[in-house]
Amino acid sequence: MEFDALKVKNNLVRWIQDWFEQNGKNCNAVLGISGGKDSTIVAALCAQALGKERVTGVLLPNGIQSDIDISKSVIKHFGIASLEINIEEAYDSIISKVNKYAEPSLQTRVNLAPRLRMSILYAVSQTINGRVANTSNLSEAWIGYSTRYGDSAGDFAPLLNLTVTECKAVGYALNIPAEFIEKIPHDGISGQTDEEKIGFTYDVLDKYIRTGICENKEIKNKIDTMHAGNKFKTLPMPSFEWR
Repeated sequence: MEFDALKVKNNLVRWIQDWFEQNGKNCNAVLGISGGKDSTIVAALCAQALGKERVTGVLLPNGIQSDIDISKSVIKHFGIASLEINIEEAYDSIISKVNKYAEPSLQTRVNLAPRLRMSILYAVSQTINGRVANTSNLSEAWIGYSTRYGDSAGDFAPLLNLTVTECKAVGYALNIPAEFIEKIPHDGISGQTDEEKIGFTYDVLDKYIRTGICENKEIKNKIDTMHAGNKFKTLPMPSFEWR
């Protein structure tokens, strides 16, 4: 089925409106603005659905963020309210305290930042009568490229069933400038782009998700392994049933 970006964009706007009507009438949308395409697209969708006065973008650098000017440009472009909270002090303090017991692993260090950011988003949200927007997309979720209880959390997730390719198309349907949509994503830690880090392009991944076709057997096996190994992130927390 051909992807109609304009139709999907309009349906997304209505979906957000309906969700807020049922789950937070007159509440505000709160989201972290990283400067990447996903948070930019979600900000645009929320502004169109609710009005820019009901959207608050939160900038959450960890120390010095080299591309924070892009995040600020996104805020200015949409004319939404914003605040900036640097997580460096809290991050360093927690790592230091954990280190008294054992050396924090690389995974610990990488995942702590998004979990702190999500805690702050909820603190802001509950302060201003808000609901937290999740900005994850299907491609990232498919291979587990997210932090559980970090950037994978939120109250509503407009893009979670759209691939990166589809998200970009929706972005253009929203008339978002290409410089925001095509910004090359990176984790800000490893020095690598997302695609360099995962070992294949989103175009290849998106095609495989939607068609089941991947010409490169090695990449196909890698995607399948990542999908299977990280599927638990997308499932509800297991709970014991005694009857």
